[in-house]
Amino acid sequence: MNWQNISFDWNQARAFLATAEAGSFSAAARAMGLTQPTLSRQVAALESGLGVLLFQRVGRTLRLTEPGLDLLDHFRAMGDAALQISLAASGRSQAVSGRVSITATDVMSAFRLPEAIKRIAEEAPGIEIDLVVSNQIQDLRRREADIAIRHVRPQEGDLVARLLGETTAHLYAAASLLDRLGRPSTVDDLREFPFVGFAPVDRVRSVLNGMGLPVDRSQFKVVTDNGIAMCELVKHGLGVGVMTREMSRMLPGVECVLPDFQPFPVPVWLTTHRELHTSKRIRLVFDILAEVLR
Repeated sequence: MNWQNISFDWNQARAFLATAEAGSFSAAARAMGLTQPTLSRQVAALESGLGVLLFQRVGRTLRLTEPGLDLLDHFRAMGDAALQISLAASGRSQAVSGRVSITATDVMSAFRLPEAIKRIAEEAPGIEIDLVVSNQIQDLRRREADIAIRHVRPQEGDLVARLLGETTAHLYAAASLLDRLGRPSTVDDLREFPFVGFAPVDRVRSVLNGMGLPVDRSQFKVVTDNGIAMCELVKHGLGVGVMTREMSRMLPGVECVLPDFQPFPVPVWLTTHRELHTSKRIRLVFDILAEVLR
């Protein structure tokens, strides 16, 4: 290895990669926890060291130059290698202290996880929890979280997962709405009802149609990407919605619609990266979550 020929450092490479993926200095700085001038100086230093222009300003946005595009895959490979080093080192850490990030949906985070996090705090006070509340699947391989609670089985071969159980979801509506429009006795009766949709609504409609429910896109009068908000909208009589039976029990005045209709299966998977599963602190958090949420 000819070290003298390497004319940039890792911080400069990270700054370039984050900017290329975020599309602007300001967004990249937020993602990295830096100030915009600091990140901009690192990118400028990289351009100076390499002797090439990596970005062009187009209005208020940045566009990769041809040399920048040519080098991007190489820097991505560096980023992936750095993540693997971090994963391997974290997996061999035996300290029962430090930070562990958990990602889960808003409903799970608000109503199920507090009990588990309280248990973690009691048994391992040296562990700090970062709760990443998101209804999107976070990429554990890219360290967007250490542990994920998902409703779909992970397919990536380098992830380990444990099925905690399976609940069911049903159609629910406020009693006030059903008193006004009537209680449907067949799936065709649902054509006359408004629905509260969960974004992306076309995917929800496709699932409902696939299960034999004739719901049209025009029936979704209200749409949200927040599960807690969706449940509250249903409770206030704004439409029929899909929620788990556990959630429905927490909402007074909500009734199951077509209770004899087949339920929607909702599995609960606990997932982490194979490398991280050997970390003592992450394994401890993983096991407590499994016990409390099972």
